[in-house]
Amino acid sequence: MLIVGAGPVGLYAAYYAGFRGLSAAVVDSLPEAGGQVTAMYPEKPIYDIAGFPAVKGRDLVAGLLAQAARFDVAFVLGEAAQTLELDQDGMFTVSTAAGTRIRCRAVVISGGIGTFTPRPLPAGDDWLGRGLSYFVPSLEAHAGQDVVVVGGGDSACDWALGLEPIARSVTLVHRRTAFRAHAHSVAQLTASTVEVVTEAQVTAVHGGERMERVDITGPEGVVVRPAQAVVAALGFTASLGPIRRWGIEVTGNRYLPVNTTMATSLPGVFAAGEITDYTGKVRLISVGFGEAATAVNNAAVLIRPDEQLFPGHSSDAVPALA
Repeated sequence: MLIVGAGPVGLYAAYYAGFRGLSAAVVDSLPEAGGQVTAMYPEKPIYDIAGFPAVKGRDLVAGLLAQAARFDVAFVLGEAAQTLELDQDGMFTVSTAAGTRIRCRAVVISGGIGTFTPRPLPAGDDWLGRGLSYFVPSLEAHAGQDVVVVGGGDSACDWALGLEPIARSVTLVHRRTAFRAHAHSVAQLTASTVEVVTEAQVTAVHGGERMERVDITGPEGVVVRPAQAVVAALGFTASLGPIRRWGIEVTGNRYLPVNTTMATSLPGVFAAGEITDYTGKVRLISVGFGEAATAVNNAAVLIRPDEQLFPGHSSDAVPALA
């Protein structure tokens, strides 16, 4: 089985494939497992995961990886799935942009919102990898730095607040006075030591090998702030990308319609998570976990028709030796 997408739903699907005794591979265009959770809010608490009053995104992903690690799951990260072919033997071959070819009997697409690309910061074009970043995988990496966060959404506010006790200084720059972030986060931001500069933009970045300072242009002119790091949290654009050319029915230019077995319009290809579409669909991680189990169990029966759909209870299984 091939799972396209290494977000939380894809990782749970990888575990379930192993539980069903299937060989599984997971492919994702991002260099790290965890999908949007790892890339956009690893330090943000998530409150709607069953059994956890609150769990940070990073810890949720770590737990899912540990759960899947019980089985021999192959990860192909940093490679976007490009093409899908079906041969006369009923085997799929999925090729990645890097040329990796993966053969499988069934595919589960758990690609979330598809491939997403950060909106660029024009003034920082030449500084990516030298101080400019679009995500904050690790807050500790910015310990003792002067950090400028650009944006007015939830990610910008969350990262500014998360960096406040760690960085030497945090400045948040937003081009408007109104924020898109939740009111509670904005209130926390206002009460914090983060310097909030509104109706302004970062218009220039200065330094040598590494970033040293930025120009912030607002209604009263240009102010200069020290900065060894700029986090451009300006949102992202999302696309199904090459999946659109796989011959699968698509709705709204971004979702894959599925039936009650999580099967798409292409036999042998299933979907789970945010990317799926059906009447009454609720786009939550917790819902995606159930969809992943449904997709994998139905795919398992497709691969091995003599097996039962219901896999049995995990508590009845013989525990793996330590």
